[in-house]
Amino acid sequence: MRPFAACVMAAVVTASTGIAQTPRDTGVTVIHAARVFDSEAGTFTGPSDIVVRNGRIAAMSTHEGVPPGARVIDLRRFTVLPGLIDAHTHLLYLERPGQGDQSLMDGIRAVVVEGGALRALHGAARARTYLAAGITTVRDLGNSGRFNDVALRDAIRDGSVDGPRMFVSGPGLASEGGQFPGLQPPYETIAEEEYRVVHGPEDAALAVREHVTYGADLIKIYSNNTPNVASLSPDEMRAIVAEARRLGVRVAAHATDDAAVWNATEAGVNSIEHAYQVADSTLALMAQRGTCLVPTDLDSAAGRQYLLRIPTRGDEPRPDPATLASYFRSSHDRLTRAVRAGVKICAGSDEYLDLGWPQGVASRHVLYAYIEAGLTPVQALQAATVNDAHLLGQDGRLGVIKPGALADIIAVEGDPGQDLHALDRVRFVMKGGTVYVGTP
Repeated sequence: MRPFAACVMAAVVTASTGIAQTPRDTGVTVIHAARVFDSEAGTFTGPSDIVVRNGRIAAMSTHEGVPPGARVIDLRRFTVLPGLIDAHTHLLYLERPGQGDQSLMDGIRAVVVEGGALRALHGAARARTYLAAGITTVRDLGNSGRFNDVALRDAIRDGSVDGPRMFVSGPGLASEGGQFPGLQPPYETIAEEEYRVVHGPEDAALAVREHVTYGADLIKIYSNNTPNVASLSPDEMRAIVAEARRLGVRVAAHATDDAAVWNATEAGVNSIEHAYQVADSTLALMAQRGTCLVPTDLDSAAGRQYLLRIPTRGDEPRPDPATLASYFRSSHDRLTRAVRAGVKICAGSDEYLDLGWPQGVASRHVLYAYIEAGLTPVQALQAATVNDAHLLGQDGRLGVIKPGALADIIAVEGDPGQDLHALDRVRFVMKGGTVYVGTP
C-alpha cells in the first residue's frame, strides 16, 4: 500500500502556510506577449497572442481574437518562455552541507527519523518553491524512500498540492548498500528503505516490473555507488534497460567516473547523470548512442554559499576554496568537451543541499553554472526546455510554446537571451493553464 502522505498532505501544508491550493482554471485565456522564446529554433519572436484552452495552447498568432468570456493577460512588458524543466531533483531529501560523515548521517535520519509521510510533506513545501522559480516540471530521481515520490506526484496531479509536474523514479536500483557507506550487516535494511538493491540480472528485471507496477514513470540506476565500491554489473544494467524498454519507460544512470559512464552508455540508458570524470572517447560513444548528459553543476554563487554553510569542528578548518576552484575548472572542461562531442545537454540540478535558499531558486542556479562553463544563454535555456522535454519523451508537449503543447508558460523581466539572470525576476507562472504566480 502506498504511504498515507498523499492523504494528509494538503491539510497539513494548507494549515502550516495559511494558503489554499490554487483552483484549476478550465476557462479560456488569451495572453498578449511582445516577445516569446522559440525553444526549438533558439530564437526570440513576437509579438504574439497565445490562446489557452483546457490546459493547452490552442492557437497563437499576431492577431488572435479574444473569444467571448475569455480572460486576458497582458505580458507585453516581459519576455515569455516555456516553463522551465529540472531533469534531476530530489524534492523529498535535503542535506546539510558538512564534512566527514554528514551525508551518511543525514541519509539515515531521512529514513529512520523523518520517515515517509513527513518527507512527502516537506517535499510538498519545496514543490511550491519550484513553481515560484518558474520551474513547472521536474524529473525526480529517488532518495524518497519507498515510492513516497509517487504519493507527492499524485497529490500535485489531483490538485491537493501546488507544485511542478513530476516524473518520478521511485527508489534507485543499486548494488549492496546503495550509497550508505559503512553500514553493518544487521542494518542493511536501512539502505533497502532508500534503494532497491539488485541481486543479479533476473532480479534487476523484476525490480523494473515492481517499479512500473507501483507507479514509477522511469527507472533510476546507479552505475557506480560512490562512496561504496560495489556497483551494478553490465549484465544487470542491460537487463534493466531491456525490461524498461519492453514496458515503455526510460532509464537514468547515476555515473560519476569514466568507467561507470561507459558501462551505463553501453547498456543503453537514456541519460547519464553527473559524469564528473569522463573521457573524450566515452563522450563520443554517448553522442553516437544519443545518450543525454545531465550535468549537475554548482555555479560560483552556490559554491560560495556551500562553503559558508559548512560547520567547523573545533580547530578543523573549512574546506579550502582552492578545492572549489579546481571543481569549477573540471566541470567546465567536461561540459565544453561534451558540447564539442555533440552530446545533447539536458538541465538538471541535483540540488539536495540546504544552501539557505528556497529549493527552486537553488535549483535554477545550475543554469548559471552552464553559462560560467561557456554555454550561451540560449543554449542554457534550450537545455532546460526543449532538450529536457526530449529526455522525458515529451517532445512537442513540454518545453515549447506552440499549439498542442501543455500551457506551461512563464514570464520574466528583462532579456534572458542576453543575461540569463533575468530568470531571477520571474513575474508570471502558468502550469497547465492555471496561473500560480502573477495575474490571477
